[in-house]
Amino acid sequence: ENGEAVKNQCVLVFDLGGGTFDVSLLNMQDGVFEVLSTAGDTHLGGEDFDTALAAFAQKEIEKERGEDIFAGDEKAARKLRTACEAAKRELSVANHAQIECFIGEIEINMRVTREQFEKVCEPTFQRCLDSVKRVLTDAGRKKEEVDEIVLVGGSTRIPKVQQLLSDFFNGKDLCKSINPDEAVAYGAAVQAAILSGE
Repeated sequence: ENGEAVKNQCVLVFDLGGGTFDVSLLNMQDGVFEVLSTAGDTHLGGEDFDTALAAFAQKEIEKERGEDIFAGDEKAARKLRTACEAAKRELSVANHAQIECFIGEIEINMRVTREQFEKVCEPTFQRCLDSVKRVLTDAGRKKEEVDEIVLVGGSTRIPKVQQLLSDFFNGKDLCKSINPDEAVAYGAAVQAAILSGE
């Protein structure tokens, strides 16, 4: 407006879904954006957190019971994973949760803390950060040059994911205003509006 230069905005989109993970660095100017770089991991997502928590729970249950009640039982392992996924969701809003399920006649009821969850998932969190670093390096940008960080995907509800990102970007606020479950549709609508000249 009034002949002012349009400000370029550098936006990092952090998309951590159930089974995939993508990080994109975009340059936005006047409603038009160009992709500067992308990174990610097609084998990383919310399921990895479930798997890590289930492996931890299985070890603890075996230790406590002195026997392997899973013994290559695919159905039992699936039940435990489902219970761990429910606990993971609970841990996004509470400091502890119960992993509850029946393995045959045996009732599993195990308390897990957010701290334990974060510890067993630490390697997965680090893999997420590695992709963020790679996207910046590939685009030749410093982390201080990122204006906005947009979170997309259900797994970005995990408090530790948000904390690690905010810490990495020196305490920067994260944009969480988009409902993670609606983000893909939201992005498509924005793109369609831009293409049609709105």
